[in-house]
Amino acid sequence: MNISADQPIFVISVAAELADMHPQTLRQYDRLGIVSPSRAPGKSRRYSQRDVNMLREVQRLSHEGVSLEGIKRILELENQVAALQRKVSELTEEVARRRDPLDSRIFAAGAAGDVVSLARGQRPRARSQAVVVWRPRALGK
Repeated sequence: MNISADQPIFVISVAAELADMHPQTLRQYDRLGIVSPSRAPGKSRRYSQRDVNMLREVQRLSHEGVSLEGIKRILELENQVAALQRKVSELTEEVARRRDPLDSRIFAAGAAGDVVSLARGQRPRARSQAVVVWRPRALGK
């Protein structure tokens, strides 16, 4: 049986033991918004493996002398970086999907400023003063 790292399965006493902390410390981190576990019916805290790993990281930073406010800010920035990395990946994939069709298109701009898409090998109509814009393919493609 595979359990997701985000599955909230540990009660506070187990999470505290896994993170080598006192349960009261976990409650304090929850109040400060440093590590926010899920809530089970009855409002008891449930921690995931990801939460326990984050608690260990908080403990490591704390032992290195970083204040709780500093730790909170570091975690916020790490979350922002992860979100931005996901967005860059999505955009990179989108550009890759769109690149091939764009490579085969040529655009002509007429004297009046109109833009027309032309098929590869097609020329603007005769006697046109159109400017043709293309992007040459890289060598080896």
